[in-house]
Amino acid sequence: ARSLSIIGAPTSAGAYGAGPGRTPGVFREHGLVAALRDSGLDVVDRGDGRTAPWQPDDDNPTARNADTVIAVATELADSVAVALGDDHDVLVLGGDCTVELGTVAGSVVDGTSVGLAYVDLDTDLNTPETGDGVLSWMGVAHLLDVPGALDGLAGLGRRRPLLEPSAVRVFAAENVTPAERAVVDRLGLHIEPLAAVVDDPAAVMERTRSWAASYDRLLVHVDIDVLDDPKFPIAEEVRDTPGLELTQLTHLVRGLC
Repeated sequence: ARSLSIIGAPTSAGAYGAGPGRTPGVFREHGLVAALRDSGLDVVDRGDGRTAPWQPDDDNPTARNADTVIAVATELADSVAVALGDDHDVLVLGGDCTVELGTVAGSVVDGTSVGLAYVDLDTDLNTPETGDGVLSWMGVAHLLDVPGALDGLAGLGRRRPLLEPSAVRVFAAENVTPAERAVVDRLGLHIEPLAAVVDDPAAVMERTRSWAASYDRLLVHVDIDVLDDPKFPIAEEVRDTPGLELTQLTHLVRGLC
């Protein structure tokens, strides 16, 4: 049995407000580490990286708090690389969606082939030119080095782009802007839409297994806003958009793991 390393990334620098940065601490307060150990896992809690609170940053309206986001992702990449080097599985507790940039950058350091299953109501394919300045909405664009991406984020790892489009699959996406749709079509990015995940999860898993088999390491990213807010109010999603029920998300993540 492999050990499981937990790494906290208490950052909200790339988010819309300060709340997401509290996530690692809240998980620990509610007994996550003890519960995992009680389930029989050998858990190594590697603590938290730097605390990076959200700031308004009106001086950089198209890419707010970019320097902080880059610094957090760089440090997280180092922590993830060390844990994987110890032959551990890794659970990263974020924070906003920019933590995936550090997670991926740390996962490709050893040259291992990496696939990313991205569970999110959004595709996060915006850039400073097409987004609203919030970098959490731009993570996948920077993983794929979409034109208009920031050099400091797109160039985090040992290779650029960090991932090829074929190595990324998006699950349960429902909100895709016209600019993001253009990127999806141009790159041929595979999306399993919300309706497919809800209506035929077995078929989604079957398609995913054949894709995942070509990678040595699979990362699973989960943004809590994929949950339906009225049914699970912690979900943060306040747009008039449906989402997954908690049981549906559990089933999806179990299948991906």
